Amino acid sequence: MPGLLPRFGIGYALLLAACLASLAAQGELSLGRAPLDNLARTLGDFARPSFVDLWFGPERLEYRSEDGSLLRVEDRRAAEAGFLLAVARGAWVTLQIATLGSLLAALLALPLALLAARNLQAPKGAQRAARALLDATRAVHTLVFGLLLVGIVGLGPMAGILAIALHSLGSYGKLFAESIEVLDMDAIHAVRASGATPLQVFGRAVLPQVAPQFLGHHLYVWEFNIRDSTVLGLIGAGGLGLLISEAVSLFQWSRLATLLIVVIALVALFDGLSRRLREALQ
Repeated sequence: MPGLLPRFGIGYALLLAACLASLAAQGELSLGRAPLDNLARTLGDFARPSFVDLWFGPERLEYRSEDGSLLRVEDRRAAEAGFLLAVARGAWVTLQIATLGSLLAALLALPLALLAARNLQAPKGAQRAARALLDATRAVHTLVFGLLLVGIVGLGPMAGILAIALHSLGSYGKLFAESIEVLDMDAIHAVRASGATPLQVFGRAVLPQVAPQFLGHHLYVWEFNIRDSTVLGLIGAGGLGLLISEAVSLFQWSRLATLLIVVIALVALFDGLSRRLREALQ
C-alpha cells in the first residue's frame, strides 16, 4: 500500500491543525499569568525535598499565630522519620497492587488470547467475543475502573488490584494473541494429527514456542503497572498515590518532592530489572 503513508501524513497534519485551531478559538492555548514566575516559585519549593529534614530539620520548630502566641512545637526530624515510614509502607502497597493485578490479568487473558488468535481457528463467535472483550477492557482507563471498583469493593488495595487487572487484561490478551499468531503452525498441526486434545496441543506445541514471549510481555506490562498503580491512591486505592493526594491537598510541596523521588526511583529500579530479564530471554 504505497499511498497509505502519505495519506496518513496528510490526515495527521489536518488533525493537528484542527486541534490547535479549536484550542485557540476557545482561548485555551494560554499558559496563564506569569508562567515563568510560577515555574520559578514551584521549582524553589521542590528544591528542598522533605527527606533532608531527617538530618537537617529543626528539632524544635515553633508555630505561632499572627499575634505571636505559641500554637505548637514540632520536632521536624522525628516528624520526617514518621513520614518516611509511611512512604515505605505506601511503596510496598503500590508494589503489591501492581504485582497481584498484573498476575491476575495475565491468567485471565491467556484463555481469551487462545480464542482471539486467528491461527488457532477457534469458533468465529468465540473469537469475535474474545476480541471484543479484550478491546473493551483495554479501552477503559485504569482510573475509571478504579473509581467503579472503589464504589463496589470499598477503599483499599483490592480496588486497585482489580482495576489494574481489568485494564491490563486487554493489553495482555492482545500481546499474547499476537505472539500466538506468528507461531510455527507445522508443529501444531503435527500434534493435532496425533489425536491430541486442545489442552495437549497447547501444552506440547503452543506453550513451548511462546513461553519466552509471554514472559517478556508480562514483564513489560508489570513494569507499566508499577507506574500506573502509583496514581490509584488518588481515588482511594492506597499506596503512594494516597500520600501524593494528601501532599497536594495540603500544599506540602517538599513532601511531594520526596514522594516523586521515591516513585521515580521505584520505576527506574524495576525498569532496569525488567529490561535485563527481557534481554536474557532473547
